[in-house]
Amino acid sequence: MSISTGRGDDGSTRLIDGLQVSKSHPRVEAYGTVDELGSCLGVARAHCVDDPLAARIEQIQRDLFIVCGELACSPSKRELLRQRLGAELVTGLQAQIDEIEALPGILDDWALPGATELGGFLDVARTVCRRAERNVVRLFEAGEKENELVLVYLNRLGDLLWLYARWYELRAGAEGALRPRKRT
Repeated sequence: MSISTGRGDDGSTRLIDGLQVSKSHPRVEAYGTVDELGSCLGVARAHCVDDPLAARIEQIQRDLFIVCGELACSPSKRELLRQRLGAELVTGLQAQIDEIEALPGILDDWALPGATELGGFLDVARTVCRRAERNVVRLFEAGEKENELVLVYLNRLGDLLWLYARWYELRAGAEGALRPRKRT
């Protein structure tokens, strides 16, 4: 067994169900961007050792494999998937959003990314998440029959990643507000 098969040398790849498509196919672009998001979150997680965000981020990375599976399979063959994206994952993200939004000071202002290293990594992940979301919208607009929860999940996740960055910066005492505070 080898990771390098040479089968993609012609610019094509196979979906989970065996269908051969171009590597530029919108479906490949969508799941490739979700994969990129998982890697961005890996960098963020590597920078939050001993922080409550580490376990939360790791769970999201695991859930993104389910999202990738949904996108990497032709809609007519989804029964081949071991796991499907369900409403419980969206509900879990929403519960975290509600929890963090309830914290004093978390929504006082927009943020200028980079107040902390971890906050910056989370903001990069957020922007990749938004790109993945746009790629999934393109699939919908092209008439692909996707699990509608994929789009809902990515939308909630983008919101949550913004909140994760602000939550960390708030706890770290970092000044990340878009409008600079008045200095006295």
